Amino acid sequence: MRLTKYGHACVRLEDGDRVLVIDPGTYSEPESLSGATAVLITHEHADHIDVDNLKAARAGNPALTVHTHPALAATLGDGVIPVAPGDTFTAAGFSVRAVGGAHADIIDGLPGCPNIGFIVDGLYHPGDSLFVPAEPVDTLLVPASGPWLKLGEAIEFTRAVKPARAFPIHDAMLSDLGLHGFDRWLDMKGGTDYARIPLGESVEV
Repeated sequence: MRLTKYGHACVRLEDGDRVLVIDPGTYSEPESLSGATAVLITHEHADHIDVDNLKAARAGNPALTVHTHPALAATLGDGVIPVAPGDTFTAAGFSVRAVGGAHADIIDGLPGCPNIGFIVDGLYHPGDSLFVPAEPVDTLLVPASGPWLKLGEAIEFTRAVKPARAFPIHDAMLSDLGLHGFDRWLDMKGGTDYARIPLGESVEV
């Protein structure tokens, strides 16, 4: 399948006419949803879901399916499918398993909201968490920056997941120097085949 990197935490997976988008937030490009047949949302923060853009995409394509945790699904209207950790389902023809369940802490138990990670045919998007799933992961989308994350934790998370390859996401808060520094450390110490996908470009996984 083809993996395309959009802004911040958003990625697009394509295989033929099947198109699945994960976390199209306000820091990502609206065109990420063009032609999508299904959307996965890890949690409700705006950098992971642009509610207005998602509503517009659903209005333009009533067949578009959306999967997210139950509390968020209840706020998004009819037709949004709630999923819980441990659930296995099909989205845009891809096999998906929901894992994790909680957003990583920043401090004092905050933000304290749900967060569902998704494993899609061996590719793992953790959202805002460092949950290590029990099942093997071929491709890890490793968070690069956030108020809940430090560099050493990203490295330890990558080592614990033990993917065949890893690409960074959640990187809009980093300068060019920050991106270079993160890439250098993950390449040296992540214990996997690590590379950055330039914004808007694609790789086969």
